[in-house]
Amino acid sequence: MNSLYYGDNIDVLRKYIKDDSVKLCYIDPPFNSKRNYNLIYNNIGEEDFAQTQAFVDTWTWDDSAEYSLTEIKTNAAGGYSSQTVELIIGLENVLKKGTLLSYLVNLTQRIQEVYRILTFDGTFFLHCDPTASHYLKIICDSIFCSRKGQFQNEIVWRRTGAHNKIKRFGPIHDIILFYSKTSNFTWNNPKRPYMLGHVDEYFIKENNSYRTNYYGNVLTGSGTRNGDSGKPWRGFDPTQKGRHWAIPGALLDDIDDDLSALNVLEKLEYFYEKGYIKIIEGQAWPIYEHKIYQNDGQPVSDIWAFQPYTGKTVFGTTHGIDEDVRWLSPKDKERLGYPTQKPEGLLRRIIKSCTNEGDLVLDAYCGCGTTVSVAQDTGRNWIGIDITYHSISLILRRLAGSFGEKILENIELNGAPRDFNSAVSLADNPNDKTRKEFEKWSVLLYSNNKAAINAKKGGDRGIDGIAYFVDGSPAGEALIKKVIFSVKSNITMIPHFVRDLYGTVEREKAACGVLITLYDAPNLLKEAKTYGKFTHSFLGTEYDKISIVSIKEILSGARLNLPLSLEVMKKAERSAQQKELF
Repeated sequence: MNSLYYGDNIDVLRKYIKDDSVKLCYIDPPFNSKRNYNLIYNNIGEEDFAQTQAFVDTWTWDDSAEYSLTEIKTNAAGGYSSQTVELIIGLENVLKKGTLLSYLVNLTQRIQEVYRILTFDGTFFLHCDPTASHYLKIICDSIFCSRKGQFQNEIVWRRTGAHNKIKRFGPIHDIILFYSKTSNFTWNNPKRPYMLGHVDEYFIKENNSYRTNYYGNVLTGSGTRNGDSGKPWRGFDPTQKGRHWAIPGALLDDIDDDLSALNVLEKLEYFYEKGYIKIIEGQAWPIYEHKIYQNDGQPVSDIWAFQPYTGKTVFGTTHGIDEDVRWLSPKDKERLGYPTQKPEGLLRRIIKSCTNEGDLVLDAYCGCGTTVSVAQDTGRNWIGIDITYHSISLILRRLAGSFGEKILENIELNGAPRDFNSAVSLADNPNDKTRKEFEKWSVLLYSNNKAAINAKKGGDRGIDGIAYFVDGSPAGEALIKKVIFSVKSNITMIPHFVRDLYGTVEREKAACGVLITLYDAPNLLKEAKTYGKFTHSFLGTEYDKISIVSIKEILSGARLNLPLSLEVMKKAERSAQQKELF
């Protein structure tokens, strides 16, 4: 089964993911995106403070960072190469203990685990930005290249359109570092379509293919030579006509093999065997003839940059240059509202380049689930890991929306509370972030992942989540109404909590409210009943204005029973059809 893990990825990787088991790993960790270089040396100017604060909050030097640094320096976890240990010691001496070193130490631990879990023919793609990519590259080099691993590419991906900056060129790209565990990695020779102008100039249509439309001395150059290029080949002697063999660069660009070790006659033989060169009786020279088909193309380079307004300039499609990996626009249907969401086309190119159907793909920072969604769509198996339950919930909703609800039956969900004791552990954790995760988990589970979560650490004004539903009015108009969620993990529950929730429902003009309690609170039921019922205008069904549900009830299967929008609409359609019949 495909798997989603809710938790810290370092713990999940070490505890659950076996050695040599993953074909491809892609990670897009929180990084120093669009931050000023001054941050590296802890000299943040006032104008940059707002931008850098998120990075500082995420990567503060604390006990966890200190522990991670000690683990690497002493190789306590085992597996670190001497180059990695020495590199981290050197970075500590240069950068000192601060935000950037915390970031690099954190990533070093995880990249080491990625190397461990990759198969011998596996590959690793690390998505980062230019302000930290050079540090991350030497870390990856120390982990991969100190063994049998190899650095393959630094891919430049255009992540946005115009981005003007004063006194510097607009930063519009991210970096993707591409490594393989060995030299024998899976590679499917990805192609990008030819440019239409190139095809129109050099090829003519013939049945269902296109062939080169020029002949003559395209395999020779003027002047004689004394080396291999002047020797006869297959009955043709270029020296007799004052020429020498010269293979055009366009022909070399069309093939994937490295021919640099071959001499010119050996290259001619190679292209003849491949069908690129024809010898026709009566012709003065061998003919360079090449055919291309609609799905042919040139090898993909290491610059992936969509070019706006280039539609219909690419052979065999109406798309523009690199449109399959274009960034998400604000109005893109694919957009989910997740701040660091990457386009599916980008992950599709990565996954299809280095894996085959049935291979296992892992994303250790899976966020809104682009990697796992593309893996599912392309027939790969997958593992996703994220530290926020909001992300896990969003991924489940995304997969159900794309592939149908039944897909959820084939996903193993790990790390989320499965019993009351684990829910208590999540709620009682002294870490504020973890307690907030308990609120998210309980709201999303009870609402079938349909609620919008209030992610604020404090000042939530009594709202931990909001779910929306359609309430048909007597006039037949569809009105959107909402239900407010409040979560309490207190052992002692007092009626005041119910009154506060009712006040929030009235203030927000909501239809009703749900109080989710960690512990059973039968003493609050009487108070909740005093606020009466909410009647659905179209369905005529009554619901409690204020309802109370405990975690034990939720774990036993209790779910929000307000009608979904789709259910309301279907009932309205059936009613309209019945009226027409009579």
